[in-house]
Amino acid sequence: MVRHHTFKNGLRLIVRRMDGLLSVSMGILVGAGAAYETAREDGISHYIEHMQFKGTETRNAREISDAFDNIGAQVNAFTGKDMTCYYSKATASHAEEAFGLLSDLFLHSIFPEEEAVREKEVICEEIAMNEDTPEDLCLDILAHAMYGEEGYGRNILGPAANVRGFTKAAVDEYKSQLYRPENIVVSFAGDITFDKAKELTEQYFGGMEGGKFRRRDKSVLSLRRTLFKNKKIEQVHLAVAYPGICRTDKRVEAAQILNTLLGSGMSSRLFQEVREKLGLAYSVYSYGSFYRECGHFTVYAGVNPKNTQKAYDAIGEVIGRALREGITQAEFSRAREQLRASGIFSQESTSSQMLWYGRNLLHDGRVDSFEAQQARYDAVTLDDVMQALEDTFGAEKRGVAVVGDVNAPLPL
Repeated sequence: MVRHHTFKNGLRLIVRRMDGLLSVSMGILVGAGAAYETAREDGISHYIEHMQFKGTETRNAREISDAFDNIGAQVNAFTGKDMTCYYSKATASHAEEAFGLLSDLFLHSIFPEEEAVREKEVICEEIAMNEDTPEDLCLDILAHAMYGEEGYGRNILGPAANVRGFTKAAVDEYKSQLYRPENIVVSFAGDITFDKAKELTEQYFGGMEGGKFRRRDKSVLSLRRTLFKNKKIEQVHLAVAYPGICRTDKRVEAAQILNTLLGSGMSSRLFQEVREKLGLAYSVYSYGSFYRECGHFTVYAGVNPKNTQKAYDAIGEVIGRALREGITQAEFSRAREQLRASGIFSQESTSSQMLWYGRNLLHDGRVDSFEAQQARYDAVTLDDVMQALEDTFGAEKRGVAVVGDVNAPLPL
């Protein structure tokens, strides 16, 4: 059963009761991320996410960690392009304590200066690690190729110079604009009743003042560029992105099925052609990204430098052949069944359910259901997927990124 509620201050709550389980996942989701930042703020969403754990009015960083460990609870957070999520998973008997701790670090962090100095260096090391992880770096560069340096083109971590320069005043200003109750969803999934979840949320978040939130507009560019970065490494990492659809588009399920049959899993066309038949890559895959205003379809491969052009051409040929010859009924049915099964498997994970319901409510104000999702997959036809194929690749618009021991970009 899924129930939701909007409090007087605008904060929203959604609860997925999962009978028969012994745990609860809880999350605090905020509509804040890299795509909302200005150039001066680039990286601040991620910096705030780190610093929320570094001390509150009643606990220092070590005491926060100890408090979660003492009840056997897990706690973590992540920052994305358009959302930051703080979450915990606890046994049902300790869910109330875990949510109190999670709420404390979210609502009452004090950003102690000595912790800020240390954590900035930690984040700078994370930035350096990303620079030394060519797959991640390639996908960051691909975002620049598609969207430029703003909005969805921003790197989540931001530049080290920005991170080192963030002040408490800058943090307070950003949080005062985006960490507002109208821009927050609290999500529970697992062995907890709606009434208990509502009581806990009211207890900790009821005092937040609403009425001051103004949604920031994002800069959304649609570019067609090919970029590269030379790094003396063993492989060449290449990625191609094609303009896609936004997450509220009725064609999303068709696009997901298309992605599954093209590049998700061992039976996909890209895996079978680029890896199994041609032996050009160990890792080759695709995925779809769906945002509020836009989206894109990405193909990635890591290859031997001497095979860079061959792999790039092979990816183009897989897509071109699909456009020329179409998709078989067997491929379509297999891909759709994979997605249906994935939805069923997610029903067994409190973490997946917490995030899925919370994200839908935060981004789209939508209270979805497993049954509705399955029905949408069942309603997709082979013709719908063929139309999605044409819509995604027919115009041949794309962005390209390459990282490795190369001295020139790949052609568009």
